[in-house]
Amino acid sequence: MSVARNVAPSSCKRAFVFAYPGDLQTLTGGYIYDSRIISELTALGWEVELLSLGSGFPFPNQETINQAEQLLCQVQVGRPIVIDGLALGVMPESIAQAAVNHPIIALIHHPLAYESGLTADQQVKFQESETLALSYTKHVIANSPLTAQTLTESFGVESKRMSTVIPGTNRVSHPLYQVRTHFANQDPFKWLSVGSIIQRKGFSILIESLASLHDLPWSLSIVGDTTRDPNAYADLLQTIAYFDLQDRIQIHGVIDHTQLDSLYRKADGFVLASLFEGYGMAYAEALSYALPVIGARSGAIAQTVPDSAGILTPPGDVPSLTAALRLVMNDRGRREQLSLGAQEAAKKLPTWPESAKIFADVIQVFVN
Repeated sequence: MSVARNVAPSSCKRAFVFAYPGDLQTLTGGYIYDSRIISELTALGWEVELLSLGSGFPFPNQETINQAEQLLCQVQVGRPIVIDGLALGVMPESIAQAAVNHPIIALIHHPLAYESGLTADQQVKFQESETLALSYTKHVIANSPLTAQTLTESFGVESKRMSTVIPGTNRVSHPLYQVRTHFANQDPFKWLSVGSIIQRKGFSILIESLASLHDLPWSLSIVGDTTRDPNAYADLLQTIAYFDLQDRIQIHGVIDHTQLDSLYRKADGFVLASLFEGYGMAYAEALSYALPVIGARSGAIAQTVPDSAGILTPPGDVPSLTAALRLVMNDRGRREQLSLGAQEAAKKLPTWPESAKIFADVIQVFVN
C-alpha cells in the first residue's frame, strides 16, 4: 500500500483508502478520473492511501481475488475505502468481508454488464455479481446522472445512498481554437479520436464511415490503449487495411498528457463513434478545446455534448456518420457555429478542483 504525495500528517482525520485494479497511470477515462480526483484531494489536505488490488480485472483469477480481499481486510479498522467499480463488481464476497469493519464507497464509471463484446452469460454474471457487491456498500458515487439512474433502476442502489460526481475538465489556455477555412491534400482536415481500442468505442464503424470520403482531404489520429481488447485492435487494423486508409490514419496508442494536448490543439475536429458512454470524458475534453464534435446519440453523450457543439448520429449508423463528417469538413459556417458552441458548453463543465470538492464532501460523511 502506498500513500499519495504531499499528504497531510498521519493524524489527519480526513483520510481514506482508494482501492483500484491494475495500473493507476493507465490513460483511460476511468483511470484518469481516479488519478485527477486523488491529486486534487491531496492538494486539499486529504490523506489518500493508494491500494492496488492486482491486475486482470474485470476477469481476475481466484488468487488475485483472494489477495485483494486480504489487502482490503488489512486496512485500518473504521477507515473508509473507496473502490473502483472495475474491481468491486467482480468480488462481492470480498466486499462483504471488508464491509464488516469499513465503510465501503463504490466509484462506478461504467457498469460491467454494459460493456460491449460480452456474451449473454457474461452479462448475466456481471449483472448479478455487481448488484450483490453494491448491496454491501455504504454509498455509491456515479460519474454521471445517467450512470446513477442506471444503478438505481437496474442494480437496486437506492437514490438516498448515491451521489453523482461528474468528471472535471481542463481549462485550456488562450488563444482558443481557431477554425481553419481551407483544406488541401497538403494540409488536410485533422480529425482526432480518443478512446481505448475496444468494441464499444466503435472505431471500425468510424473507419467505414470515413472510407466513403476519399474525395475530401482528411487525416485521422487515434489515441488509446491498444492492449485492452486484442480482437478489437486486430479488427481495427484489418478495417483500415481493407479500405486502404493506412496513409490517412495514424494510431498513436497510449501517449502522455503533453502529447495529447498537442494533438487536441492541432486538430480541426473530434470524432468518436462510441456505442455507449456513461459520461464521455474525451468528448468533454474536446469541448474544452472548442473543437466541433461528432459522436453517437447514445448513453450520456447527449448530456455531455449539446446540439450547439456537436452532431450526434444514431449509434452504428454509418451513412449518418459519413454525412456528419462531410458536413463539418465542407461547411465553414457550421464549423464556426459548433466551435463557438463548444466554447460555451465547456464553460458550464466543472473543473477538476470543483469535482474533487464534491467528492470530498461525500467521503467526509464516513470519516470518523
